[in-house]
Amino acid sequence: MKTSSFTAIALCTALLVAGTTSALVTNDYFFSASYTVLQFVVLATAWNILGGFTGYVNFGSAAFFALGAYSSIVLDKLFEAPITLSILSGTAVAALVGLGMGYLTLRLRGVFFAIATLAFAEVLFTFVVNWDYVGGARGAYVVLQGRPPLGFRSFVQFLFAIMALMAAGAVAIARFVQTSTLGLGLAAIRDDEVAAECSGVPTLRLKLVSTTVSGGLMGMAGATFPYFLSYVEPHGVFSLSYAVNSIAMPLIGGMYDWAGPVIGALLLGGLQQVLQVNVSADWNLFLVGALLVVFVTIAPHGIMGWTFRRGRRARPT
Repeated sequence: MKTSSFTAIALCTALLVAGTTSALVTNDYFFSASYTVLQFVVLATAWNILGGFTGYVNFGSAAFFALGAYSSIVLDKLFEAPITLSILSGTAVAALVGLGMGYLTLRLRGVFFAIATLAFAEVLFTFVVNWDYVGGARGAYVVLQGRPPLGFRSFVQFLFAIMALMAAGAVAIARFVQTSTLGLGLAAIRDDEVAAECSGVPTLRLKLVSTTVSGGLMGMAGATFPYFLSYVEPHGVFSLSYAVNSIAMPLIGGMYDWAGPVIGALLLGGLQQVLQVNVSADWNLFLVGALLVVFVTIAPHGIMGWTFRRGRRARPT
């Protein structure tokens, strides 16, 4: 299927699901939980472009998510920017920072790159905590005024519809990356970067594209977060759960295919939303860790890898 056709189908499906559920479901908790799950679809898909397709493990997911969120806060304080402009700005800021971070750190490999991304997240956290304009450690309020647009009954439904479209767009981008020559180059880097460079693959250029796209999508996921919660403070935005889930969901779903992070996010994110009513956030993280141990032991290539392996075994010889 062509990329344009897949993108159109994904966006139309997202619109259909958002419109149908908004018309049939009246419980706002459903939209709140669905928004969170779709947000993790975007984050997991974004992480996988760099971590799964390229083979560079990024522990700074929360930092890029926070860049999108605080970009929206700054624009809201400046001139109460519309949510569309906030999403575009958050995506652009995170993409540019991803490009800069990649240029500074992508000469590192393996655990050294992972530690550098973790350090970047800590530096950005310290900066935000001490930035009074966005509330510093006190946090900041972003409250949507008036009635929800486009006939939605509540802003939660409206934000759910926006996140559904962003999730569809992120998945379409990930599929395009995987099936294009860019994806072939990234796979060569993941398998053996030295051999890829010796073969003429422009490794640094492709890695910079990967960090830029990955960072931009993470920032896009965070851009609507202040509108969703109405109050944002640094510890919540830089939460460990964003970094852990962004890694765990592709690992569980499968890192080498665009569908893997989607499957992992829907399964793990949905399970967390069901359990969070009865258990604490700490137990939710414990559940993520336990599932990671199980999948690394039983299905190290995730659900998609396990499915493909089972399919090959089932074929007649």
